[in-house]
Amino acid sequence: MLRKSVSEIIGTFALVFCGTGAVIIDTQTKGAVTHAGVAITFGLIVMAMIYSLGEISGAHLNPAVSIAFTLAGRLPKNALPPYIAGQLTGALLASGTLKLLFPSDPLLGTTLPAGPAMQSFVLEVTLTFFLMLVIMGVSTGPKEQGLFAGIAIGSVVLLEAMFAGPICGASMNPARSLAPAFVSGHIESLWIYLTAPITGAALAIPIWKYLNNKK
Repeated sequence: MLRKSVSEIIGTFALVFCGTGAVIIDTQTKGAVTHAGVAITFGLIVMAMIYSLGEISGAHLNPAVSIAFTLAGRLPKNALPPYIAGQLTGALLASGTLKLLFPSDPLLGTTLPAGPAMQSFVLEVTLTFFLMLVIMGVSTGPKEQGLFAGIAIGSVVLLEAMFAGPICGASMNPARSLAPAFVSGHIESLWIYLTAPITGAALAIPIWKYLNNKK
């Protein structure tokens, strides 16, 4: 289990470092990365980590995904705390590193709603619901494996970040949002990004089971 936890630390560190790093660098360079570039960065780093670490821990990189796998019976309940601990550790280490590299950045890639809080909440629930449906479809057990798993999951992250990012941030990941919010001190909207992704991922499980019931 320690090996899997370390895998989740590394994978989530890479996700937050590269993804929120792209947001920070886009701000620092006045748009050199662009919104599309940020979305592509998130999609590519997710894909890369699935292919790198998927055989070890499944490369969940996301507490909402791990919770949903537990609800689906694909991840043992006793494995959930180490997975989430690893994800939060990796995310916090990444945001701490970015704080050292870019001390003048006030947000560090924190996800914030552009409009009403409930608008972003519903968007995050919906985005994570669809992401989890795809993950369930291409994963084996608790692991995201297979030739096309990384491409499929990374593409969904990219797609959803591309169109919904300007409104809600398209986090879909409590660890990704908690770390920069905690390190930067901007926790005013954090409740959205902690509760909505978990809700969306959890809702996807009974729907997926119903759709895949062969009886």
